[in-house]
Amino acid sequence: MKDLLAGTRQKGCAAFTLIEMLIVIIILGILAMVIIPQIGTTTDDARLSTLRTNLNSMRNAVELYYVQHNNTYPGAVLGGAASPEEAFVQQLTRYTDADGNIATVRNATFRYGPYLRGGALAMNPFNNKNDVKLDTTEDDITVRESDGTTGWKFYAITGILIANDGAHDNE
Repeated sequence: MKDLLAGTRQKGCAAFTLIEMLIVIIILGILAMVIIPQIGTTTDDARLSTLRTNLNSMRNAVELYYVQHNNTYPGAVLGGAASPEEAFVQQLTRYTDADGNIATVRNATFRYGPYLRGGALAMNPFNNKNDVKLDTTEDDITVRESDGTTGWKFYAITGILIANDGAHDNE
């Protein structure tokens, strides 16, 4: 009798039943439904944190430039650049004089800056762009309106810098 039961147990343990397989698949599915949204939320939180850090660094650079250049924001004067956007980037990433003129080497005249290292603006993590769009006409300090065409938008009269990705105007 002992041998008969032992043989039955081995046959029964050789494979999983359909019910056992379904239970395991259902449990794995439930775990996936719980874990996957958490991963997506963590990624968005990390992007938002990066955006806030980048905005804070760039706003600090803009304000320091403003103080050192007779209350003029970067991009308000061309300083030898071809466009206000180019002037904004170069005035923050290169050496400047008190009038905002741009140079690649530091000397007694070009003694300010660079305010941002690396020769470029920080990346906007939501649209992966690091260029800027300058508005040199809007003087309403409450305007914060992005269009998503560049990484950043800067209002040269008011000094407002926002993420230009169409979703984070209030950061």
